[in-house]
Amino acid sequence: MLDTGSEQAFVAFERVQKSYDGETLVVKDLNLDIAKGEFLTMLGPSGSGKTTCLMMLAGFETATHGEIRLQGKEINNIPPHKRGIGMVFQNYALFPHMTVAENLSFPLEVRKIGKSERETKIKRALDMVQMGQFGGRRPAQLSGGQQQRIALARALVFEPELVLMDEPLGALDKQLRETLQFEITRLAHDLGITVVYVTHDQTEALTMSDRVAVFDDGRIQQLAAPDALYEEPQNSFVAQFIGENNTLHGTVKQMGKESCTVELASGEVIEALPVNVSQVGDRTLVSIRPERVEIDPAPGTMEHTLDAEVKEFIYMGDVFRTRLAVAGKDDFVVKTRNRANQTRLRPGQKIRIGWMPQDCRALDP
Repeated sequence: MLDTGSEQAFVAFERVQKSYDGETLVVKDLNLDIAKGEFLTMLGPSGSGKTTCLMMLAGFETATHGEIRLQGKEINNIPPHKRGIGMVFQNYALFPHMTVAENLSFPLEVRKIGKSERETKIKRALDMVQMGQFGGRRPAQLSGGQQQRIALARALVFEPELVLMDEPLGALDKQLRETLQFEITRLAHDLGITVVYVTHDQTEALTMSDRVAVFDDGRIQQLAAPDALYEEPQNSFVAQFIGENNTLHGTVKQMGKESCTVELASGEVIEALPVNVSQVGDRTLVSIRPERVEIDPAPGTMEHTLDAEVKEFIYMGDVFRTRLAVAGKDDFVVKTRNRANQTRLRPGQKIRIGWMPQDCRALDP
């Protein structure tokens, strides 16, 4: 487990704020510690503040208030080129008039590294990203995926301890993106570098990261390991933003430590984990993941069962996605694995669905 205590923090944001116009804060009172060797992803919609945080860490933006520290040293006033941080952007940012080897040589020349050592480091970096044969080519002669590998090699060539990545795979097709996700994660762990990664792609964040900071409206809404983020969202924004999610509106009728009773807007009564509600009468949004719901469960196997009507049944290869009308809403989704002899449902069919109370979370409305 990574130690993310503030004494050990490799990167620390302390009460950091950012405003471009002196009035509106795009980053609000950010406190965040990142451990050495950690792969941390900043995830959120456009305008949530994640890229601004990355740019302040890189030195391309200045914090309006607060302190940013690297290895315990304040870096607010240190220019970008003196921070010793590797950067990878979505648009590659390679010099078009230089060969691949010259692109990689540039950050080494800036650091006054001798010619023979430069050649050794360039070869090692190109081999790392499986581009050893491409040193003599120019960026225009490479595909998008190859250019992104070179951009990654250039960020790693001077052996930085911290690498920042801003939507680096955003311009690539799905299959190539998935390949590079695994390669970047493997490289980061093999080299022991710290990575701060910015994306709006939830799958990317969940598959690559040690921890994910979910941003909205200039604040971190939740900071957790990927599985905790998905299984245990702390508010309705995170529940809705991470993965697919079902929500039902209701009111808290009874309140206990481990569970609460919720009366849904349609009149049904269910049990849920009280995550973001505090008292009887609170309005709530009950959250249930599609894969936690069972269709026509065997009697007595599920604590909650509700009537449902099939609206749509979609074959997706490995799973079936069924859209249902449940408790007055017609956008309730259930995902079931594609098994042998699976019954295919048809629109208009009446069924029962069920789930367990521990899979159901009472969040803010």
